[in-house]
Amino acid sequence: MKLLRYGPLGQEKPGILDDAGLIRDLSGIVPDIAGSVLEPDGLAALAGIDLATLPAVEGSPRIGACVGQVGKFICIGLNYSDHAAESGMDVPKEPVIFNKWTSAICGPNDAVEMPRDATKLDWEVELGVVIGKPGRYIDEADAMDHVAGYCVINDVSERAFQMERGGTWDKGKGCDTFGPIGPWLVTADEAPAHDKMHLWLEVDGKRYQDGTTATMVFDVPTIIAYLSRFMSLQAGDVISTGTPPGVGLGQKPPKFLAVGEVMRLGIDGLGEQRQQVVEARA
Repeated sequence: MKLLRYGPLGQEKPGILDDAGLIRDLSGIVPDIAGSVLEPDGLAALAGIDLATLPAVEGSPRIGACVGQVGKFICIGLNYSDHAAESGMDVPKEPVIFNKWTSAICGPNDAVEMPRDATKLDWEVELGVVIGKPGRYIDEADAMDHVAGYCVINDVSERAFQMERGGTWDKGKGCDTFGPIGPWLVTADEAPAHDKMHLWLEVDGKRYQDGTTATMVFDVPTIIAYLSRFMSLQAGDVISTGTPPGVGLGQKPPKFLAVGEVMRLGIDGLGEQRQQVVEARA
């Protein structure tokens, strides 16, 4: 299934994409693509619906983040060996964990805001993993049972805030609009193999990132098991699993985003995103 949320910001409704590419309204069935809806029983109930019986959504509505009411937005840093190399950092011996604030979450095609005083705005296409079955102290052998599905994430980053302002990475990772998610959540049964996904990103038509999850340092089961040692994972939690090489910081010379530029990115089988950079609102 391809689950999504559509409508104005803050008023999104749950939906599902049918085989013809039409959005079907799920609001008469579930309140949101969130929480218990993403647990195994909830997904099984949705899978049993005849989509032809659901109302078709007219026109081309805004697509929101594909998961609502996110409790935790957890990110893994330096998780591709070649990205670590372009960043001038060692390949980590354990997963590097940081967070994006949930206020960073936005739709896949919403504008990305250039924060005030930003000088080094950067991009990172990443595979997003959405938790379905809750758990803690999860064994690697059982980790995939806890995955509801996958989505595209742009881990937008302000490198000066991240690296030059002291403290942790979080201040350069969690600004408003720094977490586009979607366009849809592709359930695990229909998604490509998590270790063979092709990721790419372009800025104004020039391709900068072109990689595959096969070169991850820590794969999805390892990440889930590892995180569950430090926190309970709950239905609807989002994990962003790292980026392949080609970020702006790694260019020679470095290339950072300017107002007006457009990012286009995607993962084969999971959909595409498009964001234009704009000045931050007051």
